[in-house]
Amino acid sequence: MKKAIVSKKFPKSDLPFSHGFRSGNFVFTSGQVGRNPETGELAEGIEEQTRQTLVNIETILKEAGCSRRDVVKVTVFLPDIRDYNDMNKVYNSFFRKPYPARSCVEAKLANQRYKVEIEAIAYKTS
Repeated sequence: MKKAIVSKKFPKSDLPFSHGFRSGNFVFTSGQVGRNPETGELAEGIEEQTRQTLVNIETILKEAGCSRRDVVKVTVFLPDIRDYNDMNKVYNSFFRKPYPARSCVEAKLANQRYKVEIEAIAYKTS
């Protein structure tokens, strides 16, 4: 089974990607940023962008019948690695032990105003 996840809570986009994809028991989210899908506004600062980014991921997971507890792997992209500790404070409040496996890399993002981009992989047994 393979199914695209396109949330109605996000504005329509002409970009060639799905918000997420379910393949068997796995759910893969596209990279999310700290933009509020209802207002289109980008959150201010690394902590607020991280918070909004994780909320956006949770929205996609819910559309796929998952929750943050089902996340097994996260990849975090930071254009400025000096934001790592501030991002990590918010990340730590979102996920609980046992934490998902995680990679965090410094990367140039498509928009210079984005302070973080995060993608996740979840595993749902039902």
